[in-house]
Amino acid sequence: MPLMKNSSYQGLQKDIKNIKTPEIEVVKNEYDDRDYEVHLEFPEFTCMCPKTGLPDFANITIDYVPDKTIVELKSLKLYFVSYRNIGIFHENVVNKILDDLINAAKPRSIQVVGEFGIRGGIKTSVAASYPAQESNCHCS
Repeated sequence: MPLMKNSSYQGLQKDIKNIKTPEIEVVKNEYDDRDYEVHLEFPEFTCMCPKTGLPDFANITIDYVPDKTIVELKSLKLYFVSYRNIGIFHENVVNKILDDLINAAKPRSIQVVGEFGIRGGIKTSVAASYPAQESNCHCS
């Protein structure tokens, strides 16, 4: 595999998995004896481009099947708002949100999708799931 050339982006996402964000709170799931799906949308998500510092806008969609706990929504909103001042790539945003939701709520399954606004003529959509699902990507 060829080595990646140095780019002006190198190092901008160092230790991104450990960035400090507000805690996502959970509450007891009173219906943990059955599977049901929760669909959440946050159409006002904002983060920053790590290269330019300009804002990136997205609709974040979360679909999950709870287990013992459910996500408390006010804490989720505060969690999302904290990204406004974080320079982070779209792919890393979605994967970080997925990791944080898994750690907080321990759902039976979950998918996080980020639909990012057009920048430079390119629209970006990123999806990450747990447990990992087979990709529908036609990338060969």
